[in-house]
Amino acid sequence: MTEKISQAIKILRDAKIILIGAGAGLSTAAGYTYSGERFKKYFADFEKKYGFSDMYSGGFYPYETAGEFWAFWCRNIFYNRYDQPPSEIHKKLLQLVKDKIYFVITTNVDHLFQNNGFDKEKLFYTQGDYGLFQCPTPCHNKTYDNEEIIRKMLAAEKNMSVPAELFPRCPKCGEMMTTNLRIDDTFIEDSGWKLAAARYQSFLQKYLLDEIVYLELGVGANTPAIIKYPFWNFTAENPKARYICINKGEVSAPARIAKQSILIDADIKDFLQSI
Repeated sequence: MTEKISQAIKILRDAKIILIGAGAGLSTAAGYTYSGERFKKYFADFEKKYGFSDMYSGGFYPYETAGEFWAFWCRNIFYNRYDQPPSEIHKKLLQLVKDKIYFVITTNVDHLFQNNGFDKEKLFYTQGDYGLFQCPTPCHNKTYDNEEIIRKMLAAEKNMSVPAELFPRCPKCGEMMTTNLRIDDTFIEDSGWKLAAARYQSFLQKYLLDEIVYLELGVGANTPAIIKYPFWNFTAENPKARYICINKGEVSAPARIAKQSILIDADIKDFLQSI
């Protein structure tokens, strides 16, 4: 493993073009865990009443009232999107790529890349953003920044409930808003999403056959078709490409790209600190 890490570090330092693919494991390595002590710190009352033990499960729970629903979500969004101390992991990653040609595609919705200095025009958040609301229908193709209303709901929350007058509602149809997260086919790909998608495609078209490094960080098996499988295919189609996968307990690559791949079963934080 030490030899693999040294090899990967050399490749990344020498690389001129890097495409980063980031999954939930990167945010977890940065300290943004959805369970354990962090969950208990912010959601002990919800755990006691409803029995779930992580924020992800809480996002799908059928709450008894809309007030409880928004009490959970205003906390969830605030602590995972707005109450963010600097992430040393993301800053180290930025130091690695800032003077190179790079782009980031991520399934994470916490905005940690942009909040830690990455150029927003080099980021594609494929699955949405905790910081945006949308109509649930949706009756129109637009999203809305939610920081102001999230902070108001958090301040007004009492006994695990938010007052009804603070429920966010669609300005067009009056329906209660929802998060702009890709859960089903009602997810809005707004103008900002489409611009980011176009920039990603442009990056691929320009550098697909160059000496490019595909750096996959913390990507699991939940949505492999977004990052993992494309990275494998891009590598297979380009003999000059390299694929580096770093993920604690979950690394793999098909045999057809074995000679181009470095698989590192290690903590992402430790790896970036070693760089």
